[in-house]
Amino acid sequence: MKETMKGQEHAALAEQFNKNEARVDWHDETLWWVRQKRDRMAWSVPEWEQLREAASQIKHNVLGNLHNYLVDFESKAIANGATIHWAANAEEHNQIVLQLLQQQQVQRIVKSKSMLTEECHLNPFLAAHGIDVIDTDLGERIVQLAEEPPSHIVLPCIHKKKEEIGELFHEHLGTPAGNADPQFLTAAARAHLRQEFIRSRVAITGVNFAIAETGELVICTNEGNADMGAHLADVHIACMGIEKIIPRREHLGVFLRLLARSATGQPITTYSSHFRRPQPGQQLHIIIVDNGRTRQLGREDFRNSLKCIRCAACMNTCPVYRRSGGHSYHTAVAGPIGSILAPNLDMKDFADLPFASTLCGSCSNVCPVKIDIHQQLYKWRQVIVQEGYSPNSKTAGMKVMNTVLSRPGLYRRAGAFARKIMRWWPALTANRLNPWHKQREMPAPPRQSFADWYKEQTHK
Repeated sequence: MKETMKGQEHAALAEQFNKNEARVDWHDETLWWVRQKRDRMAWSVPEWEQLREAASQIKHNVLGNLHNYLVDFESKAIANGATIHWAANAEEHNQIVLQLLQQQQVQRIVKSKSMLTEECHLNPFLAAHGIDVIDTDLGERIVQLAEEPPSHIVLPCIHKKKEEIGELFHEHLGTPAGNADPQFLTAAARAHLRQEFIRSRVAITGVNFAIAETGELVICTNEGNADMGAHLADVHIACMGIEKIIPRREHLGVFLRLLARSATGQPITTYSSHFRRPQPGQQLHIIIVDNGRTRQLGREDFRNSLKCIRCAACMNTCPVYRRSGGHSYHTAVAGPIGSILAPNLDMKDFADLPFASTLCGSCSNVCPVKIDIHQQLYKWRQVIVQEGYSPNSKTAGMKVMNTVLSRPGLYRRAGAFARKIMRWWPALTANRLNPWHKQREMPAPPRQSFADWYKEQTHK
C-alpha cells in the first residue's frame, strides 16, 4: 500500500479519486456494465435463486462444522502427498513462505492472484528479505509495475486506462511509446511473463475451493497463469483461508455456476483447475491460514461474511464503490464485503469503512451466497460507536440525533427551526463545511412538515 494511503480515511481518499470527474464517470459506467452482464447471466439460469440458496446452505453447514472439515481435508491432502502448514496469523503465514523459499534458495518467484497474500502483505515482506515476487495475473502485474495495490479483487487495475498501461509497459517492458493497443500490450505481457514462468522454481497460488472429501484444491483463473506457474515449478505453495473448505466435490457444481456469472457475467471461469497430488519430483505445500477468521466465526452477527467466494458482485453494484474507487477502502478486499471483513482485522484502523455505504441493500441482493452485507454494515456501525472507535464529532452528532428523534415535540420544533434557517440564511447550510453539500445542491426547504401537511389534508 502506498504511503499516501496510510492513516487516511475513506472519505479523504475518495475525495482524491473524485478530483478526476471523467475517470469517476468512466469507472462508474464500466462497473455498472459488468453488473448488467451479471444480471443477464443470472436471468438466463431459471434455477438461479435455488443455486444461491444451496450455496448459502452449504457454506452455513461448513461454518458450523469447520473443525471437522478442516481435519478431513488435512488427512486427505497428506495422503495425497501434500504437506500441510497451519498459520494462526499473517506473520506466521509469511514466515512459513519465507522458510520454504529459503530452503529452495530462490530469490525470484511467480505468484498468481491471491487476495489472502495481499491481506498478509506477502510481497513487501518477501521484498524486505531480498526475494522478488512476480505477479502473473495481468491486472495484478499492471498494478505491481505501477507500485499500487489492486483496487478490485477480480479486476485489479479497473481504475487504469489503457493509455496509462501503455506508458507503464513502455517504461518497464520496452514497448513502443504511445502504443496503447490492448491486443499488442497483452501479447507483450505474455512474452514477458512466459520468461518468468520458465525460470521460476517456486510458484505461489491462491485457492478458490478446498474439498474436504478428497483433499484437493480448485483454482479458478481466466488466464491460465496459476496452471502455468504451478506445473512448471519444482515447488507449488498454495495459500488458503480456513473458510475456503467445501464438503464434497459434487458441491463444486453449485459454486462454479455462481462464481463466474456473479463476477464478470461469463458462464464459467476459463480455467477451473484441480490440484490433488504433486507431480513426480514436485512438492505441494498448502498453508491454511486463520488470521482473524475464527474471531469472525465467533461473532454471530458477522459470521456469514465468511461465506464469501470473492466474486466482487457487491463491488460492481455498489454506488459508493463505483464512484469512490477501490483504493479509498485502504484494505486488501475493498467494497461492501471488505467493509465487513476489515473491522474484524483491526476495528480502529478500519472504523470508517462500515460508514462508506448508503445501506441501499444492492450488495445483499446480488451476493451469490446470500450474505446480508448491508445488515452487517449497519451492525458494525453500532459496534464501532459502542466500542468508542468513531470520531468524537460523529459520536456527538449521533447523540444529538438520538435526543431529537426520541422526543416528538423537540423533533417538530427542531424541524421548524431548520426550515426557517434554510429559507432565511441558506449559506449556513450550503457551504463547504457541510460534507453533504460538496457534490450536491441543497434541496429547497418545504413550506411545512409532512405531519403538518397530513393534518391539513385530513381536516379538509
